[in-house]
Amino acid sequence: MAERENRRGQRREREEAAPEFADRLVAINRVSKTVKGGKRFGFAALVVVGDQKGRVGFGKGKAKEVPEAIRKATEQAKRNMIRIPLKEGRTLHHDVEGRHGAGKVVMRTAAEGTGIIAGGPMRAVFEMLGIKDVVSKSIGSQNPYNMIRATLDGLKKEASPRSVAQRRGKKVAEILGAKAEADADAA
Repeated sequence: MAERENRRGQRREREEAAPEFADRLVAINRVSKTVKGGKRFGFAALVVVGDQKGRVGFGKGKAKEVPEAIRKATEQAKRNMIRIPLKEGRTLHHDVEGRHGAGKVVMRTAAEGTGIIAGGPMRAVFEMLGIKDVVSKSIGSQNPYNMIRATLDGLKKEASPRSVAQRRGKKVAEILGAKAEADADAA
């Protein structure tokens, strides 16, 4: 019996020591509801969660207290995770645009050592995703909710050579070879 409890304790410590997902708080907003007796204040939190290996999600949470709002947002983010293919585990396969509402973002692949060149909410998404080199620009809406949604919209359009080859019924070398030949012809 004591061994089983000890094992449980070790497992719990291991889970606490190495969390599965990293999370980043992007925005906290104080919101109010007007009621008969005055105003009731609450908090809305926006959180981005990722495993830094190609999975990312975002969530919103509202509650009377900040920690509770963050907890709710984190849980929602973990439920809404998507997988994005990364080139060499550090950058995007190709340049891509994303839109949501009035927000538009442009994301470009970058050479090794470039780093993450991006604004606040976009930077949080890239860091949680595990991207190390990217150049991006947000155009239009500066609302963090719209910027994150536009970023994820663009990332969903990301296609790896493997997925393109599979869709076309070809080999990866044929897909990459065709691109290399086109580059040579253009030069």
